[in-house]
Amino acid sequence: MAVLEIVKFGHPVLSAQALPIENINGDLQKLVSNMIETMYAAPGVGLAAPQVGIGKRLAVIDVTAGEDPSTLIVIINPEIKESEGELVRDEGCLSVPDFTAEVVRPKRVFVTGMDLNGKNVEYEATDLLARAFCHEVDHLNGKFFLDRLSAIKRELIKRKIRKKVQAGEW
Repeated sequence: MAVLEIVKFGHPVLSAQALPIENINGDLQKLVSNMIETMYAAPGVGLAAPQVGIGKRLAVIDVTAGEDPSTLIVIINPEIKESEGELVRDEGCLSVPDFTAEVVRPKRVFVTGMDLNGKNVEYEATDLLARAFCHEVDHLNGKFFLDRLSAIKRELIKRKIRKKVQAGEW
């Protein structure tokens, strides 16, 4: 296994719609293992394939950040089928390091997809897990948590990122 480079805001793969995964094979299993190691090393609670430069619909999630690996979720081609309620919490992103903002997300979601064996899976998630699913599915759709902020807050963060880019810090 290897820790992969996490691409940052501004990389083209992050703003593109990720493609569905058609075949589950050894390459995909290796990618999943590397993504899990990368997520834990970061540390983070979720990682989508576009964040490591791969435009495929794949995400790994562990809201315990590795404290309880039995909670690890690997989901292929996830879709949010239902959502309800609202929860406002501070949110960050491994592809937008050092920036957080309050984001409105659903309190509960119902998600479908496949596991690494090609078996259909369903999750009913609340609170932090619901937020993680929404955040990772946003990445698969070419979106960031920044896209869920007011125009003023979003532009303020983007301006700070541009300054970091110009200073060679991004």
